[in-house]
Amino acid sequence: MTDTSVRIDGNRLLLPGGAAVRFVRTLRLPETGTHPLPPGLGEFPVRRVADYADTVPEAWRARGGVMLPVYLREAMWLSFAGTTEPAALQVGVGKVCAVSGKPWSDRLARDPQNYVVLPRQPWLDGINSGTGTVRQFVAVPLGMGATVEGQVTGEEVWGGVQLQAFALGDAELARWREEERRRRELARRAARSGGAYGAAMPMSAPAAPGAARARSAPAMGLGVGGSMRQEIYRDERPLTDWAERPAGRVFVHLVTPPEWRRITGEAPPPSPVDRAAYTRAGLPWYDYYDQDAHDLAPTDPLQDVKPVGDWIGDDHEPWQPPAQQQVLPLKDAPGAPVEDGDW
Repeated sequence: MTDTSVRIDGNRLLLPGGAAVRFVRTLRLPETGTHPLPPGLGEFPVRRVADYADTVPEAWRARGGVMLPVYLREAMWLSFAGTTEPAALQVGVGKVCAVSGKPWSDRLARDPQNYVVLPRQPWLDGINSGTGTVRQFVAVPLGMGATVEGQVTGEEVWGGVQLQAFALGDAELARWREEERRRRELARRAARSGGAYGAAMPMSAPAAPGAARARSAPAMGLGVGGSMRQEIYRDERPLTDWAERPAGRVFVHLVTPPEWRRITGEAPPPSPVDRAAYTRAGLPWYDYYDQDAHDLAPTDPLQDVKPVGDWIGDDHEPWQPPAQQQVLPLKDAPGAPVEDGDW
């Protein structure tokens, strides 16, 4: 029988079929202009909801999944490094698709596309908002209307992040595995003979360098911040190459730092790094561009989502743009099972 369990390896979620997802802390961009990809500032810790059944809210127990701590207006991106086999990954923000802007679905769709293709897509920093750009994921509380969910649907019910992975169909997966086997064998032969065939490309996507008692709890969701240069790649496979049903899914709850300490007994991560200090230190930013890929066009529901600053107020921390030499171009590029619930 196929294992449909999602597991945690360190702070990385491993979904059935080989998809891997990490949640990475990052600098929040200004809400005007378009910027390079901000750097990673470490991973968010991830814990199973089932391990804290006595201290999480009842609704969280019903939905199962995992949780991570995030500060108000803190930004994050999703890294897919470590993915071992092709996967079509749906990413929901409050059960609104971050790629298409459509309601959450148990099926893959192509018009508009409602998933990212792994490992072709190395990471996702925000919602699909424009040609070659995304709007950054930024944490906000539910109840203000500032989340993507609130602005697209008119309600804030779910919050959090939802992930659902589809594997290739049996025939296509067998074909891909055979091609991988042949490619790796050719690479091994070339290495033994000292030929110039080149090293085997890893399947994993490129990672950015450096990179209590039951009660109610403040609910968090994702709104949007600044715009950055990032493509969401169009799937080049026929939709029929993918399995009809998902291999696995997981609900990711976003927890405020005080609630994280109460629920888990752990100290939350330190507050986000001051971006002026980061820039003064000369640490890198990134531009990622793939000339062979086709970007997805933005869809109407996501084009009109307003940034967090329009709801919470302006950010008074002065922006320190990176120096030209700090922007680096990037080339192409097991644990206990997590309990799923009703969502």
